[in-house]
Amino acid sequence: MIRLALIGFITVSFSLTAQSDFKSVRLKLPKGAIYEPSQIEPSIAIDPKNPKIMAAGSVLSDYYYSKNGGKRWKSKTLKSKYGVYGDPVLVFDTAGYLYYFHLASYSKTSHLDRIVCQKTDKVCGKFDEGTFPNPNGTKVQDKQWVVVNPQNNELYMTWTQFDKYDSSNPEDTSIIVFSKSKDQGATWSEPMRISKFGGDCKDGDDTVEGAVPAVGPNGELYVTWTGPNGLVFQKSMDGGATWLRQEQLIEEHVGGWTFDIPGVYRANGLPILKCDLSDGPNRGNLYLNWCDLRNGEDNSDSWLMVSKDGGESWSDPIRVNQDESKNHQFFTWMTVDQSTGYLYFVYYDRRNYDNNLTDVYIACSKNGGNTFTEYRINDEPFLPDAKVFFGDYLNIDAVNGVIRPIWPRMDNGKISLWVTLIDESVLH
Repeated sequence: MIRLALIGFITVSFSLTAQSDFKSVRLKLPKGAIYEPSQIEPSIAIDPKNPKIMAAGSVLSDYYYSKNGGKRWKSKTLKSKYGVYGDPVLVFDTAGYLYYFHLASYSKTSHLDRIVCQKTDKVCGKFDEGTFPNPNGTKVQDKQWVVVNPQNNELYMTWTQFDKYDSSNPEDTSIIVFSKSKDQGATWSEPMRISKFGGDCKDGDDTVEGAVPAVGPNGELYVTWTGPNGLVFQKSMDGGATWLRQEQLIEEHVGGWTFDIPGVYRANGLPILKCDLSDGPNRGNLYLNWCDLRNGEDNSDSWLMVSKDGGESWSDPIRVNQDESKNHQFFTWMTVDQSTGYLYFVYYDRRNYDNNLTDVYIACSKNGGNTFTEYRINDEPFLPDAKVFFGDYLNIDAVNGVIRPIWPRMDNGKISLWVTLIDESVLH
């Protein structure tokens, strides 16, 4: 076990032999899983009206749900006539509907030509066939993220559009686009380009990617992403009708957003953006989380920047992982519990080893990112195999003190998916 005592910013580690203080539940692979490997790139969502109800998804078409807070899960394969082809994003709206967004592979058109939104009114029920923003010919639509505006229940989605995926042609570009639904996913606005500066189509450092939207207390709409110009910021004050003339630079993405982690098929430090909508002292704060190599190619870290004025200015980068090792932390993700304003992060961590053995940590900040407490949540480390694709990110959600990180592990080349059961009351 690792027990962590935080004195100032010093983390103290003890024995690694016992189990974690937290229980993790394995999610059973659906019988109809059609992709190897499955159970990567997970997304998890907790119903804000009833935190005992939660749902999750993973590549390629896996769906899971729990009605008792995550103690037990059922699984099935999601289906749509448009095809279900990974990058799951699950969100609940204010009316209790659950949405499952994913890439498509529609036999009547072209591969990855649209992003599909499927909806259900019950986590154990049947999803509809799905809707989508209008496709743009054969251009590839990829890496979408979604936020719900709690004031009017509108859905806001941002993603990357490739002229032609993996193209080396300098005339092919990637851009960030936006669409919204004002009728609970029934229809979508015409996709709008919100990035003045594009990137290439190679799905690497010079591609614009990782566009994550967030909503402010008065309905402000914020988006961040990364690419050849670094970590950048856009905003709209009228629900996405108009945007800044051009995206604003926040911070250099040191080492680029793609980098090498030994034993991992591929890795990245794509950014995550969240806004505090609680009634706490940090209401309105914007939080940007990402990974980079500013401390060296062998020492990726999870970072946080804070804006208290709607993105006009940002704090210096704050390191989330508090270890003094020179080892990797990677695949970070974060969330804000909107009942308290507390921040929660999840990431893979190698602080305890001199090889590729990997742990899973969460970090908690109850004061807007001023200090962090970390916890190891896996029982035993695992050893990934670089020959097996391991996805691009983890995920975490928190509602009313119910915290649920979701994370894959790999043992002997086989991937399994886990959710850790955490109650805020036991965190320092």
